[in-house]
Amino acid sequence: MTMYLRYAARSDRGLVRSNNQDSVFAGPRLLAVADGMGGHVGGEIASGIVISAIEYLDEDDSGGDMLEALRGAVDTGTEILRETVAERPELDGMGTTLTAMLFNGRRIGVCHVGDSRAYLFRDNELHQLTHDDTFVQALIDEGRITQEEADVHPQRSVILRALNGMDVDPDLSIREGRAGDRYLLCSDGLSSFVSAERIEKVLRTSEAPGPAADALVDFALRAGGPDNVTVIVADLVDDHESDTVDGVPVVDGAVGGNQSQREDRADSPAARAALIGKRDEPDEQPAEVDDEEPTEKPRRRRRWWILLALFAVLIAAAVTGRAYVASQYFVGADGDKVVIYNGVDAELGPVNLYSVAETTDYKLSDLQQATRGDIEAGVSADSLDDARAIVKRLDQYLLPLCPEDEDDDSATSSGSATSGSSAPQSSANQSSSGSSASSSGDAASSGTNASNTSSSAAASSGSAASTSADANTSADGQNQPTDCRPGA
Repeated sequence: MTMYLRYAARSDRGLVRSNNQDSVFAGPRLLAVADGMGGHVGGEIASGIVISAIEYLDEDDSGGDMLEALRGAVDTGTEILRETVAERPELDGMGTTLTAMLFNGRRIGVCHVGDSRAYLFRDNELHQLTHDDTFVQALIDEGRITQEEADVHPQRSVILRALNGMDVDPDLSIREGRAGDRYLLCSDGLSSFVSAERIEKVLRTSEAPGPAADALVDFALRAGGPDNVTVIVADLVDDHESDTVDGVPVVDGAVGGNQSQREDRADSPAARAALIGKRDEPDEQPAEVDDEEPTEKPRRRRRWWILLALFAVLIAAAVTGRAYVASQYFVGADGDKVVIYNGVDAELGPVNLYSVAETTDYKLSDLQQATRGDIEAGVSADSLDDARAIVKRLDQYLLPLCPEDEDDDSATSSGSATSGSSAPQSSANQSSSGSSASSSGDAASSGTNASNTSSSAAASSGSAASTSADANTSADGQNQPTDCRPGA
C-alpha cells in the first residue's frame, strides 16, 4: 500500500530576536528543519545553504538508498559552507543544525545533526526519534544529571555537533511508516520552552497538520518566545485520503523570506504577548500630545515595572543556581587526604564552587595508581550518602602493606630485648675497666677503642635508619606513592 504525506510548516522569529535564523522545507518526499547560529547574519546564511543543498531530494528518486542520498546531500551542504567561509572570512563560526526525513511511500529515512528534534506520535503516544547533540544530553547519558536538572542547566544551549564546514557524520536511521502516524520536526525554539506533555496533547487533539503547527508555535510564543521557533507537522495517510494532499512544497524561514511570520494582531494571547514589548517603542510618526496631559509618567511607570520584573528573574536564576550547586557532591583530594566535597568541581573566576563536607581516614598515597587518578579528577556522587558509599568502596583499591614494615616490627622488638639485656653487662665491663685502669694503661686504651667502635656502629645504624626513612620521603617531606603502603 502506498502512503502519502500531508504536511504543514511554520516558522516564526519569536518575541525577542530581531531576525529568523531558522530555515524549513516541507514537500511530498522531504521534510527538513535547520536552526542556524553564528552571529546576526551567519545563522541565516548557514541554515539557508543547508536547506538549499538538500531540497532537491524532494524531486530526486534515490533508487531506494535513502540514507546514502541524505548523506550525500549533507556532504554537499558542508562543502558549500566551507567554500562560503573561505570567500567570506567574516562568516567563520557560522553553522546550523539539521533534522530531515526522506519518504519513499513506505519507509522514512531520518538524518540528524545538532539539537533540533524529530518526534513520532503513534498509538496515542509521543516518541522522540532523535538524540540531542548537546552538552547537557551528554551529562544525562553519563548519569551525572537528570532531565529536570538539564532543563535549568546554565549550559543547556551548548551543542556538540553542527554543520559548519567541517566533516560531520550525521545520525542516519530508517523507520517503517504506518498510516495514521503523525510526525513533528522542530527547532529547539519549541522543544526548549514547551513541555513534551503539551506537545503530545496538541498532536493528539488537532485534526490536521495546519492547526497543530499553529498551536505549537502559539504555545512557544506564550512561553516568552525567546528563540526562533520552527515546526513541521506531517501525517501519513493512505490511498483513501490522498485527495487531501496538495503536494506543493513549503519553503519558509530565512531561506523562504519568512512567509509565515505572524502578524502583530491583538486577537490571540501570543500576539498580545508580542505587543507588550512594543508598547514602549515610539511610533515612526508620534501622535500629537496634549500639553495638559503628558504621557511620560505612565511610560516611566511601565518601565519601572519591567525593571522590577527583570530583577526578579535574575534573583530567581541566582537562587536556582545556588540550590543546584548545594545539591551536588563529589569525592576528591585535599593534599594527601581523600575528602567529600559539597558543590560542583568548577571555579567561577577566583571562587571555588565547592567546599569540604567531610574528611575521611583514607590517604591518596595508600591507593592504587588508577584510583588515585580518579580521586584527583573528582568522582561525582548523586548525594552525600552516595559519596560515602564511594569512599567505603576504596577498601578494594588499597595498596598491599609493605613487607619491610613487618621486618621492621620484628627488628625493633629484637633490638629492644638486646639493649635491655646488655645494659648490666656494659655496667660490669665499665666497672672492670675501671679496676684495671689503675694497673694497666693499655686496658684503658682498649676500653676507649671499644667505646669508639661501639659509637661508630651506632652512627652507622642511625645512618641506615635515616636512609630507610628517606626512601619514602621526598625533599619537601611529603609522602611519595609507592607499590605498597606503610602499616599502621
